[in-house]
Amino acid sequence: MIHPSAVIHPSAKLAEDVTVGPFSIIEKNVEIGSGTIVGPHVVINGHTKIGSNNHFYQFSSIGEANQDKKYKGEPTRTLIGNNNVVRECCTIHRGTAQDRQQTSIGDDNLLMAYTHIAHDCVIGNHIIIANSSNIAGHVVIDDWAILGGFSGVHQFCHIGAHAFLGIRSHVTQDILPFVLFAEGAPRSINVEGIKRRGFSSDEISLLRKAYKVIYRQALRIEDAKQQVRELDQGSAVITQLVEFIENSQRGIAR
Repeated sequence: MIHPSAVIHPSAKLAEDVTVGPFSIIEKNVEIGSGTIVGPHVVINGHTKIGSNNHFYQFSSIGEANQDKKYKGEPTRTLIGNNNVVRECCTIHRGTAQDRQQTSIGDDNLLMAYTHIAHDCVIGNHIIIANSSNIAGHVVIDDWAILGGFSGVHQFCHIGAHAFLGIRSHVTQDILPFVLFAEGAPRSINVEGIKRRGFSSDEISLLRKAYKVIYRQALRIEDAKQQVRELDQGSAVITQLVEFIENSQRGIAR
């Protein structure tokens, strides 16, 4: 159902069952998939493609021109997958020509009220970002991560899968997968989170040992990486940790 007060460009592509609420604006280069709900007073513009069964709440702004001063109006993109919930007053900005040219949001994510996702970010799947959190440009957040309210993530940082950031977290370096980070420092493995997602007791035990090596033995990161690798070279969780460290560009928050 399209409310009569909504403004939709004739060139926009909306599936037949998309709902658009009062006073929302959808511009010409927007494509929206089946079952998506666009609430009242939502603005969707830019070259934006949105999948199925998403829900955008009132006053959210999607695909808007980014806040990078180098941006000169290039036709960069915003790509949003399926089954996402974008709450009130969220902002998601399009990419830049200097990086990926696209801001990407995966599937089954919850972006709570006043969340900001800046240009060229890559947000994976099953992620929760709580109220008033700000994600700077070029950030990557892997699947199942949770960010507490009022968190801030510096540009180019990488947050690993299954990481948990406590309220008001201030992130300036990469956060390892499976780690609970709170009050400006890593605290432990995110045991409760990974238990709920079906990780075995053996995997959790290995992650606890790896955490002690990385954070409690005052080792250089290269030495810690080697010792972690030797814990169990056949373990998927150990491989994930080692590969994350090897690929880190900003260094690991320790």
